[in-house]
Amino acid sequence: MRDPVTAYIGIGANLGDAPAQVRAALQWLDALPQTRCIAASGLWRTAPVDAAGPDYCNAVAALSTRLSAPALLQALQGLEARAGRERPYRNAPRTLDLDLLLYGGARIASPQLTVPHPRMWQRAFVLVPLAQIAPQCVPEGALQALADQAIEPWPLSRA
Repeated sequence: MRDPVTAYIGIGANLGDAPAQVRAALQWLDALPQTRCIAASGLWRTAPVDAAGPDYCNAVAALSTRLSAPALLQALQGLEARAGRERPYRNAPRTLDLDLLLYGGARIASPQLTVPHPRMWQRAFVLVPLAQIAPQCVPEGALQALADQAIEPWPLSRA
């Protein structure tokens, strides 16, 4: 049996009840085979990047998993489908978006999967919640470089 690996998952939603979708995703992640959710950030609100639509509710989860990276990616895509995710065009609004950000210390470059996630270092909506649960994973100065990207805690009255 494979040793457990810590994987970090970016979670986002901006259609329907986005905070409820993010919370449901956290429960679904914890229920994946050979996987448990060991930490979750708070919920964060950001405007869409390179797209139009409602604001996103974002979070990051840390998983301890024995699934391989490709198997975990397949499971994440299954959860997106469960949430009704459609992909009509690039950066379309979504009911649920799950991104495999980091998988232990692995570096993966395949047609299906790139780890670390190729754009995570450019996105405050990834790095702020990641720093909340795993500050050791965020390079020094990375957050200051993204200070121009607006991100705020999801309002409790809307949660």
